[in-house]
Amino acid sequence: MRTITINKNDAEQRLDKFLSKRFKTMPKPLMYKYIRTKYIKVNGKKCEISTRLHEGDVITLYIKDEFFEAPVYDTFDFLKAPVKLDIIYEDENILLLNKPVGLLCHPDENYHFDSLLARLQHYLYDKKEYDPKAENSFAPALANRIDRNTGGIVIACKNAESLRILNQKIKDRELKKLYLCVVHGIPKKKQDTLTAYLEKNESQNRVYVSSKPSKNSKTIKTSYKVLKEFNNMSLLEIDLLTGRTHQIRAHMAYIGHPLVGDGKYGTNKQNKVTALKWQALCSYKLIFEFTTDSGILEYLNGRSFEVEDIWFRKYIKY
Repeated sequence: MRTITINKNDAEQRLDKFLSKRFKTMPKPLMYKYIRTKYIKVNGKKCEISTRLHEGDVITLYIKDEFFEAPVYDTFDFLKAPVKLDIIYEDENILLLNKPVGLLCHPDENYHFDSLLARLQHYLYDKKEYDPKAENSFAPALANRIDRNTGGIVIACKNAESLRILNQKIKDRELKKLYLCVVHGIPKKKQDTLTAYLEKNESQNRVYVSSKPSKNSKTIKTSYKVLKEFNNMSLLEIDLLTGRTHQIRAHMAYIGHPLVGDGKYGTNKQNKVTALKWQALCSYKLIFEFTTDSGILEYLNGRSFEVEDIWFRKYIKY
C-alpha cells in the first residue's frame, strides 16, 4: 500500500487526470479497474474517475510497485533548451513572454529540445521555482499559444491555480488579445468586422475560407482597423472574435489582402517586395478584462501589456 497527499498544485482536478499525469506507464483500462475495484481510494473511501481532488486529500493505492518506480534523471529534457526569454512581465504566478518568430510554443514530432515551454521550465528550474522531483503532476505551462512563425505575447503560468483560472478566462473571452499585421493592398473599409466560414485540412496543414457554411466548417469573425497605409501595403490592428487555426492569415487573404511574407496564403510574387521569411504578424497587446471572479489573479484585472519592439519593423518601414 502507498499513499499520496494532494498538494496545492494537484488540487481541483479530476482523479483520473491526476493519475494519468502521476503514473505515465499505467494503462488507462487498468487505472479504471483499480478505481472500480477500490484498489485506489480517496480519503479511505470508494471514489470515481470524476472525483474532484482537494488540497490535503490522501489517495490510498494498492497497486503494483512498478508504477511507483521513480525514473532515473541524468538530466531533464528541458535543460537542453537555452535559457533565452524575452520577459514582458513576471510575478509570483505568471509570466508574459514575447515569443520570437520561428520558435515553437510546444514540442512537436520534430522536437529538438527547444521550445518556448522548455525555455520557460529551464528558466524557472534555474530560479529554483520549479523542481520536477517535488511535483506529483504539475509542470509550469503555457495558457495560450501562437503559431511558430507568429511572434508576440504568450501567457505562462507558474502554478496550477493560475493555469486553471486563465484557461477559464480565455474560454470565457475575458482576455483581449490584439494583433498587428501588415497586408498587401489597401482595404476599402478602414474598419470592419468580417464574418465567414473556415474549414481545416489536417493533411495539408492549412485552412480554407468561404462565404457559405459546409458540414465541417466553423464560423469565423475577424475585426480589423487600418492604422497606416504605405507603399501599397497597410498596417492593421486585428481583434479575433473567434480563435481558429490560421484565422487572421486565411481571412485577410480571402478578402484579397494576404499578409506580407505569408507563403502559405499569399503569393511569392507579392512577397518579393520585402525580405520577410515569415508572415508579418505579431500578437502585440494583451488586456485583462475580468468580469467574473478571478481568485488569486484579481490584481491583473484592468491591466494591459504591450510588445514595444514589433519584430517585423526591422524588415518593413512604416
